[in-house]
Amino acid sequence: MLDLWALPDPQWAERWDRIIVSPATKDRLLNYCLFALGWRSRVSNVGLPVHGLVVLSGPPGTGKTTLAGGLADRAARELPGGEELLFASIDPHALPSDMLGESQRGAARLFERTIPDLARRGKPTVVLLDEVEALAVSRSRASMETNPVDVHRATDAVLAGLDHVAGAYPNVLFVATSNYLPGVDAAFLSRADLVEELGLPQREAIVAILHDTVAEIGVSLAGDGLAELAGSCEGMDARQVRKLVLRAIIARRELALDPSPLTAADLRRALPG
Repeated sequence: MLDLWALPDPQWAERWDRIIVSPATKDRLLNYCLFALGWRSRVSNVGLPVHGLVVLSGPPGTGKTTLAGGLADRAARELPGGEELLFASIDPHALPSDMLGESQRGAARLFERTIPDLARRGKPTVVLLDEVEALAVSRSRASMETNPVDVHRATDAVLAGLDHVAGAYPNVLFVATSNYLPGVDAAFLSRADLVEELGLPQREAIVAILHDTVAEIGVSLAGDGLAELAGSCEGMDARQVRKLVLRAIIARRELALDPSPLTAADLRRALPG
């Protein structure tokens, strides 16, 4: 249910550097993370409420989970004092259960025991709640589904646990991701200090993603054809754009053996449809 890493880690730097989102978005995320981990314990939660929760939303394949790990690694590099940061990844799908009340007990254990145990180590700690719509289920939508009482109680336990950690452990910061924001409970979202939407990449971002991907195999693409190709890729998520390069490579045996001659024309021929 929980995986743990100590950061910074040189292998994690690309999780921040190579996810193509707007610089303004990255600045907000990093600035918030540094402020929350560095100053939250010094301010009143009434005078300046900081709940320690960031939500990254958007379609699958837009880099939310990777960016969350990159954010933690970058913050570990920039926090004063060079202190080690702990990054914990929680699998919310391990918590829900068909057994009555078990989802509620699992959420309570997570926020009352597991995360506090980490926090008491005294290190800055970033906890990733991936696909949080499986954990903090919208109670208004659950009312129309089977067993809504159990869903309500589990979400109640998440909210109570989040409030407990926020009040008792200012060294903990949650980063939640969601592929479907309407599925997340409104009370959970109201606790978020920052909600960032990572949408599908537009033409300029697609060009940057293509350049970054082909550089992995030592190829440099240039010319107006790449911008035109990027226009044909609009509507694809960032993961699909990167896999377009793989599709182009495996379309020809000679490229599979040596991808260095790859061209923009090869990428265009690999476009779906």
